[in-house]
Amino acid sequence: MSSSHLAALLLCVCIFAGGGIADSQSGTNGLSRPTEVRIGALFTFDSVIGRAVKPAIELAIADVNADPSVLSGTRLSVLMQDTNCSGFVGTIEALQLLAKDVIAVLGPQSSTIAHVISHAVNELHVPLISFAASDPTLSSLEYPYFVRTTLSDYYQMAAVASIISQYQWREVIAIYVDDDYGRGGITALGDALAKRKSKIAYKAKLPPGAGRSTIQDILMRVNEMESRVYVVHVNPDSGLAVFSAAKSLGMMSNGYVWIATDWLSAVIDSSRHDNPDAMEHTQGVIMLQQHVADSDIQHSLLRKLNNQTREGNRSSVSSYTVHAYDSVWLVARAIEQFLSEGNAVSFSANQNLQPVKRSSLQLDSLRRFNNGDKLLEKVWRANFTGVSGQVQFTLDRNLIHPAYDILNIGGTGFRTIGYWSNFSGLSVVAPENLHSAPPNSSTNNIQLRSVIWPGQTAEKPRGWAFPYHGKPLRIGVPLRTSYKEFVMQDNGPDGVKGFSVDVFKSAVSLLPYPVAFNFVLFGDGLKNPSYSDLVQKVSENYFDAAIGDITIVTNRTRLVDFTQPYTESGLIIVAPAREIESNAWAFLKPFTFQMWCVLGLLFLFVGAVVWILEHRTNTEFRGTPRQQIMTVCWFSFSTMFFAHRENTSSALGRFVLLVWLFVVLIVNSSYTASLTSLLTVQELTSGVKALLIMQEL
Repeated sequence: MSSSHLAALLLCVCIFAGGGIADSQSGTNGLSRPTEVRIGALFTFDSVIGRAVKPAIELAIADVNADPSVLSGTRLSVLMQDTNCSGFVGTIEALQLLAKDVIAVLGPQSSTIAHVISHAVNELHVPLISFAASDPTLSSLEYPYFVRTTLSDYYQMAAVASIISQYQWREVIAIYVDDDYGRGGITALGDALAKRKSKIAYKAKLPPGAGRSTIQDILMRVNEMESRVYVVHVNPDSGLAVFSAAKSLGMMSNGYVWIATDWLSAVIDSSRHDNPDAMEHTQGVIMLQQHVADSDIQHSLLRKLNNQTREGNRSSVSSYTVHAYDSVWLVARAIEQFLSEGNAVSFSANQNLQPVKRSSLQLDSLRRFNNGDKLLEKVWRANFTGVSGQVQFTLDRNLIHPAYDILNIGGTGFRTIGYWSNFSGLSVVAPENLHSAPPNSSTNNIQLRSVIWPGQTAEKPRGWAFPYHGKPLRIGVPLRTSYKEFVMQDNGPDGVKGFSVDVFKSAVSLLPYPVAFNFVLFGDGLKNPSYSDLVQKVSENYFDAAIGDITIVTNRTRLVDFTQPYTESGLIIVAPAREIESNAWAFLKPFTFQMWCVLGLLFLFVGAVVWILEHRTNTEFRGTPRQQIMTVCWFSFSTMFFAHRENTSSALGRFVLLVWLFVVLIVNSSYTASLTSLLTVQELTSGVKALLIMQEL
């Protein structure tokens, strides 16, 4: 909020000079302690959070004043102002509280009021310690004097996103109150889901203080949508009306998923005995609760609060209770360090808030805390063990070790199904037991225990359903100019046909539910479209899916998910098969006519060479001319079957015979292989005469 907005608010508030408290603290100096220091508390008394924190604040003030080790000689008092669940009234009450010279303010519980008051405390240098305002934007550097002693919704929405990712739901519907608290939380949820490739399909905004009829109208609208996973982030005082309306509309039955943020746990803690409908209307709901480790300090606080209840004070215990109790101790310890260093509690007029002439506004009653920055520094440097655990702040001004219990409502109570922390994520082991163990230890294998979902079923809901007025899926189909066997334009009802289209339609027919879809052509039909652009269209939700001969590459897998390939990769040539008819001359087919002629000439040549080398010294190569010619012809042919009778005696003759026998071995093997192939395998032919270069798709 700008300074002009703050000025406008100040002009709406009439702060009279007589309405303030005398400045009993401004006279103190750095060498003496004041007898009393005042802090303020700002919350709605008659609310779920107010009924939980008021006794805790009163008890913490009493415990601080009874402890001699803290603020010894100085009494801590608290001035409480009721905001009445109104942003306007809360702003007025806050300014009246600041006019009473308090040195710190506890609260407010509303993020909306916290946004407004943060500008005021920035101007007056008064630390604002909130035990309930969880809007993540309040951690902005715009609000240096805002201190959050509860957990930011940034972490809570990260826990919700982890649950949604655990059950593999991709889309959710957010139901939230349309104020700073609701908008800030749902924005954080959208960011957390985007990191896990999920998203918010629809944001159902509830007006603050919405009536039952308005809530029913909104729920009827979301019930017509596809997603059945609802995240409810509303105010505790009106949140149960959402589940009451949902139950009357039949939306708390099988197939629905309801996840509630930590507002519901506060409601159930405060009304489990007074309002049994709270459990009846929320059966099967998963809710979050800020994790508080079991400790002796916690047990002591519970005993004291129970004693107050028996004495007639109505109290309830929730995470807000322990954070409010620790907030008082945080301020008390910071004041102790502040005073121990000799700092004075003094106030001075704010030069930016001068009285307006001829006006009843007494703006000079809002005075600046002179050493507020030093007290704020002591708050940020806090490090002690409180009821809620370790109270210490990180560099981004949030509590360390944020963690949540994940609870499942069933029957007359609820049970813990797991935990979430920013250290270990989802786990069935308490977060404090994992800080000293590696995140991947064997004790953290199971992420969540079994859940009883709405409708009293243990089977995980699908998370979506076909909407009553839903749109059919848009299936992108590339309009190719080549390889049309995969996909191509057609004049039929679908508008396309091809192998990929047939595979897609067959897969859809196997689903146990009907799926409506339309094929949408992608491309101009003049050239092959870019498949990378087609994949990009799917990632941008222009297409719900795409079919075709789309190559799976690394860059595309980062954008979309691919199915298992149903065709082999690589270069494949489809050729017609030609059968070879068998006949009496089939034995001549292995060799061509030229090859048979070459073999005949080789027979004569080798026989002649061996005869020339052997006939002078070897009597087996002698005789009449007719006998010698027969020897030349028979010798080479008979060597094919290793049946020659003539022996070679010369070295050169044996060498020539050795070479010829090797050639004969090769000829025999080739002939046998070729003849076997011709008799048993069909001959494949292809018209491809040159190198074919495939185009990358």
